[in-house]
Amino acid sequence: MLGVNGEIDLATIPRLHDALSRWLASTPEGSTVFVDIDGVYACDDTGLGVLLGAAGRVRQAGGDLVVVCSAGPMRDRLNQTRFDRAVKVVPGLAEMKAPADSGD
Repeated sequence: MLGVNGEIDLATIPRLHDALSRWLASTPEGSTVFVDIDGVYACDDTGLGVLLGAAGRVRQAGGDLVVVCSAGPMRDRLNQTRFDRAVKVVPGLAEMKAPADSGD
């Protein structure tokens, strides 16, 4: 999981892009990768674009990118921009676990 903290804007985009690129390059194809943005307090449209681009690269490699964002202003922003319709957003990793087989 890649954790992101602080503000994502034009000044920090190059670092985020580099970190995502290095991380994705070391991730096996077909993997589900997680980006935890719970520590992010602000993100401009360019930052959302970088996350969308990373999701596209992961999908091209047969995987999936999941953003972890529990609540608050960032979760509201993801909903308002409809980012959560393009990329799966979960409040925590526990929500990613498959339900137990009921044996039915």
